[in-house]
Amino acid sequence: MNILLLRLSALGDVIHTLPAVSDLRASIPEARIAWVVEAAYAGLVQAVAPVDRVVPVRMMRWRKELLARETREAVAALRRSLRDAALDGVSIDGQGLLKSGALARLSGARLRFGFDREAIREKAALAFINRPVAIPRGLHVVEINRALVRGVIAALGRTPLEATEPDLLRFAAAEPSPELRALMAGRPVALLPGAGRADKQWNFDRFQGLARHIANEYRAPVTVLWGPGEDELARAIAAGSPAVAAPRTDLGALTWALSQARVVVAGDTGPLHLAAALGTPVVGLYGPTDPARNGPWGQLDRVVSRFPAPGVMESIPVGEVAERVGDLLE
Repeated sequence: MNILLLRLSALGDVIHTLPAVSDLRASIPEARIAWVVEAAYAGLVQAVAPVDRVVPVRMMRWRKELLARETREAVAALRRSLRDAALDGVSIDGQGLLKSGALARLSGARLRFGFDREAIREKAALAFINRPVAIPRGLHVVEINRALVRGVIAALGRTPLEATEPDLLRFAAAEPSPELRALMAGRPVALLPGAGRADKQWNFDRFQGLARHIANEYRAPVTVLWGPGEDELARAIAAGSPAVAAPRTDLGALTWALSQARVVVAGDTGPLHLAAALGTPVVGLYGPTDPARNGPWGQLDRVVSRFPAPGVMESIPVGEVAERVGDLLE
């Protein structure tokens, strides 16, 4: 049986899909499973997920360069890969968007599973689904993904099994840079000030105040980890506090660094969910998103939340976050 899974992005969504894929493998062990994912996360999926094949895509780049010859060639190659991976079998759209639904249809999969009208993110994507799956309300994203896969497994006449969650440490860089290794040797509290959306971001001066509080009250080292485009933010926090800005990291090196941190503090971002999946203690800062649905899986009680009040990130005080960090440092 060929099963094509579509969960393209982002980092947190990919991490939240991994347990469902493990369930799929445990329930249908003989299946040939292919995962369509953005190229930035293909290495993570390849290293951690129990799949037979990874099909990388670059949807954002292709949209920007739609008429370029390289884009046309890449899309043609993708179509061949999708059809080869599906082979008139099963597709599971775990994204619920037009772009993921279109890829499922392009694959030629005979049975195209996805979220029903109540759960799907873009209603127009229902046009690409011929086997909608109803999802109970009020679930965390990990549970939503697992419910979708359970529905698929049951529809295929199999017994759904819940598997052990995958080990993210398998993706951690084996040889991080000497600078990063030295910085993380003291098991610092790691701050991640970046966010995919501005309304999820805590102010940099709050991170500065938190770094001062941790260093002065708990005598713990503090480092600032950062991603693409966040280097100036990290340096600004370090310049006004005892924190040290980490060197540039790729995703594998970031995974290793998060595994070495004593505590991780971040908003609702991919690295927060990566840290939680690694088993590192976290403090999540939540404003516009609901921690009951999008909180750090396995550590849902370790959040400071103001959801759903408007402008909520501004109302999260340094003292409350520092107290949560202090509890984890004891």
